[in-house]
Amino acid sequence: MSEPQRIWSAALLVIGDEILSGRTQDKNIAQLATWLNVQGIRLAEVRVVADKMAAIGEAVNALAAANDYLFTTGGIGPTHDDITVDAIAAALGLEVVVHPDARAVLERHYAARGGVTEARLRMARVPAGATLIENAMSGAPGIRVGNIFILAGVPHIAALMLEALTGKLEGGLPLVSQTLGCWVPESEVAELLRTAEQDHEGCQIGSYPFFREGRVGANFVIRSTEQARADACAADIATRLAALGYEGVAGGI
Repeated sequence: MSEPQRIWSAALLVIGDEILSGRTQDKNIAQLATWLNVQGIRLAEVRVVADKMAAIGEAVNALAAANDYLFTTGGIGPTHDDITVDAIAAALGLEVVVHPDARAVLERHYAARGGVTEARLRMARVPAGATLIENAMSGAPGIRVGNIFILAGVPHIAALMLEALTGKLEGGLPLVSQTLGCWVPESEVAELLRTAEQDHEGCQIGSYPFFREGRVGANFVIRSTEQARADACAADIATRLAALGYEGVAGGI
């Protein structure tokens, strides 16, 4: 009798007073759950804690020990109440250091925006020994230390950090993909892509806009652990684009 396949698990720690007060509605739980599902990893637990060192540290130690991976969102910005890095470092018994690569990224990003201030430099601080997670939008990277992934709280920035991790986590199932290109402004089909992803369980859609030949377009990459699901999702997107008068190009542009 064969051994049952191991199911790799992850937890999410949502950090922020604004979530607990109701001022901000969390969107990262659904986003991470969907992304993990496509990676073949199960989201097993979610906790929400305030911006308090002890609360963050206690939750980090418990969740990181009980799961293969722990993701955190929130508290890595430039202000004094962004204490996630400090709290996680303290929980792990590590110093907080300025990562030279993170500093370089921030210096490039803010070169034409007033330069790196003391507040902005806070976003280059990491627990000693940590590696960086690329952030293609705002420059400030995410952080990986051991099995802990420290992400931004802003959902669209967290999404970019997850995109950088796609297919790279041990224990995840192999991913397949289908690419569909279209000469269309990304903004005109954003809702189409959102609903298509909702309608095709087990699929994740990435959109990559470009400007070529004086025209705007985008390539849509559909990822799944099952080829049939990816193929069906790509075919559905092509049909939806055609209904709007746009032609999808198999394989991308």
